[in-house]
Amino acid sequence: MLQTAVVAVRDRARLQEIVGVLLRFGLADLVDTLGLARFAPRGSQPHPEHPLDASRPERLRMALEHLGPSFVKLGQIMATRSDLLAPEWTAALQQLHSHAAPLPWETAQPLIEQSLGLPVEQVFTHFDPVPLASASMAQVYRARLPAAEDRDDRDDREDQEDGSDSTPAASAADIEVVVKVQRPGLRPQIEADLRLLEHLALLAQEQWPQLARYRPREVTRQLGQALREELDFTVEAHNGDAVARHFAAQPEIVVPTIHWALSGPRLLVQDFVPGVPASAVGADPALDGPLLARRGACAFLQMVLRDGLFHADPHPGNLLALPGNRVGFIDFGMVGRLSPQRRRQVLGLMRALVEGQGRSLSGVLLEWAAESEMPGRALPSAARIEAAVDRFVTRHGPGASNGRLVMSRALQDFMALARETGVALPADMALLLKALITADQVLLQLDPQFDVVQTATPLVKAQLLQRYSLRSLARQRRAAMAQWLELADDAPHTLRLVMQRLRSGRLQADLDIRHIDRLSLALERAATRLALAVVSGAFILGLAPGLLTMGPRLWGIPLFAALGVAGAAASLAVLFTTMRRQKALD
Repeated sequence: MLQTAVVAVRDRARLQEIVGVLLRFGLADLVDTLGLARFAPRGSQPHPEHPLDASRPERLRMALEHLGPSFVKLGQIMATRSDLLAPEWTAALQQLHSHAAPLPWETAQPLIEQSLGLPVEQVFTHFDPVPLASASMAQVYRARLPAAEDRDDRDDREDQEDGSDSTPAASAADIEVVVKVQRPGLRPQIEADLRLLEHLALLAQEQWPQLARYRPREVTRQLGQALREELDFTVEAHNGDAVARHFAAQPEIVVPTIHWALSGPRLLVQDFVPGVPASAVGADPALDGPLLARRGACAFLQMVLRDGLFHADPHPGNLLALPGNRVGFIDFGMVGRLSPQRRRQVLGLMRALVEGQGRSLSGVLLEWAAESEMPGRALPSAARIEAAVDRFVTRHGPGASNGRLVMSRALQDFMALARETGVALPADMALLLKALITADQVLLQLDPQFDVVQTATPLVKAQLLQRYSLRSLARQRRAAMAQWLELADDAPHTLRLVMQRLRSGRLQADLDIRHIDRLSLALERAATRLALAVVSGAFILGLAPGLLTMGPRLWGIPLFAALGVAGAAASLAVLFTTMRRQKALD
């Protein structure tokens, strides 16, 4: 644990705070498992101040919320890993919220004006100082912007204001916007948290095999990337712009416009989307729930299968119903990206659900098992995976005995299948499946009888036809030919280099042999013992002639001679026992 102590020197205060919070919420066993008990704050108690009527998953959720944005995001990532965690843990972590006490306007206003470079009243026709929402990383406000053609004469309008406190009436040309401002002082604390978590993940994966299956280093890498992107609001803005371009020809899908001239790394200004959450659709007779569900499902599946860029947190507050039965997507702080290979794998999963074709899904799981292979752990057997997939398709595929497919239920069973077969999902796929589950639950609020198969079937077939179309096959053939030509161009040079190395005797091979570290350690121990035995033997042989005639006598026999005979007899007995045991093992 020396390395832990060295790492903790820089961030000791934060580490003590983390340990203290875990202890207060009754998680002393977690502190002990991670070897952090000695960093407990002075005077802290190993027993919680809070009542123990809450379950351990609930107490962990409360502790993560108390520790701030880094740990909330960590919990949200772990909530997507139903392939690793039991349902009671993911269910608790899905309830994580990053609420925080609102910043007073006297604190928030200078932050906004620093990013704008101008006073608030010179940019906005109206700015509501009461925040719409307050989270651990940012606060959101309502405001109005003048239309582009009105901004040049803004100073003239300000000169006419009478200085009263009444809210000005909205002009027909005003643009309703939301303003998202980042809380101060976040980056140093988040960077300290990431350093500590990355080190704890390294310790967990190397020293505690029982924790290695949770893939802590992979999770902390994903956490670091997500948090650093969230600290830069321009990343969220670019994500929103990219999704808006993908749906530019579909007016029934609304993505807010970003006001780039006013936005930056710590301030984001975008159009206000006047929608209502799915739970409120039934109260408005002008909104058609089933139509909204179909449009929302089509949009989300297009993000996944067609674009490879999807909204990763489509909870009811981010998926809105708008007048005219339009669907609005907001808040692109968390998005997922899928490579062409991943989209092919998602097609295999969708095909198993839509057409009952489980063979491609078995192949996908085997690919994921190979990707997530860890030293010392055997890969899941193909027969076991195929049997599990057959059961899955029977339960959720076409003609299933339970009738209509509920996507969220099917995907939860699929992640449980991965956990039971020992297949750790890739991080991007775990994020996608969690997003699909969340989106399906929202769509079912819009239409309790929503049939995802009926909606998904045309999209899946269209993507399969596109994948195997003549144009696509020709493109794949051209790419393969280009790779073969590059290989052919490189082959003579590579072969010449290998032959030169062979002639000079400088050809090296870098082999990765499983458990070679254990073999090296065993050989090192054996060599050490052999060296000690040789040195001890030489020392004894040099002293033996003198010792045989020296010292006290026992029944007329020199004591040192008697001890030497006894030691030799014991050594022969140990050698004989070791040889018999080795022969039995052979």
